[in-house]
Amino acid sequence: MSETYEDILFELRDGIAVITLNRPEKLNAWTPAMGASLKRAVVKCATDDAVRVIVVTGAGRGFCAGADMQLLQKIQKSSEGRTQVGATEEVSLPSAPAGLDISQHYSGRFGYLFSVPKPVIAAINGACAGLGFVFPLFCDLRFASTEARFTTAFAQRGLIAEHGIAYLLPRLVGSSRALDLLLSARKFDGAEAERIGLVQRAFPPDTFLYDVLAYARTLAETVSPRSMAVMKAQVWGAGYQDFNQSLEIANAEMTKSFASADFKEGVAHFVEKRVPRFSGR
Repeated sequence: MSETYEDILFELRDGIAVITLNRPEKLNAWTPAMGASLKRAVVKCATDDAVRVIVVTGAGRGFCAGADMQLLQKIQKSSEGRTQVGATEEVSLPSAPAGLDISQHYSGRFGYLFSVPKPVIAAINGACAGLGFVFPLFCDLRFASTEARFTTAFAQRGLIAEHGIAYLLPRLVGSSRALDLLLSARKFDGAEAERIGLVQRAFPPDTFLYDVLAYARTLAETVSPRSMAVMKAQVWGAGYQDFNQSLEIANAEMTKSFASADFKEGVAHFVEKRVPRFSGR
């Protein structure tokens, strides 16, 4: 994957694509170039068989401190100015199989992440605010440093619950906690983020990235990429189905699984007591 990106770094480690937001002197404050580069990198990972898991983190002391304040100051009252600052490059994902296409349900700046057929993990190493707070909500899993600092920030800037956060945040932490975080814009740490369910785990800062990559490595090395892709689409699509629809899709996908190479390998490596060699097929 030889690509040139702006404001991010890309590295592929043992099936794990590590994407690093790279404006450390600005606590990785978000820019249109960063958003476009991130989307291009993620979409390329979506179609690269060498990539099993995607991890997004930040360089230096911050994860992402929100939209760059200099860009916010340039926003004019006209919709033209707002669109220009928020513009991102249009990149298309491959079509999902029938019954697993969830793209129509999730639009907006980060909605494409739900349609990526691989786990996307936010590794929140430091300051996480505003737009930088919203982005991890579109990831499948979130891990934080115990010393990471979070704030929604919008209310203190005279803004509203933007980019789908009013939909996603209550589904993670509940309506009352979501309103607390949105209305007060108070700061809280990674330990509290774990306690309220915003992140799956909070790790010590000294071993943070090592711990996150150890989890990602488990996914990359021990489970079927095909299974992960189907399960992800099932879970993110289930909110738009009733139980019978979800069950119908599961039954159809289970039949397809029995015919897959990954199912055969899943049985073989268990019986032969060896490490799996899943192909994703």
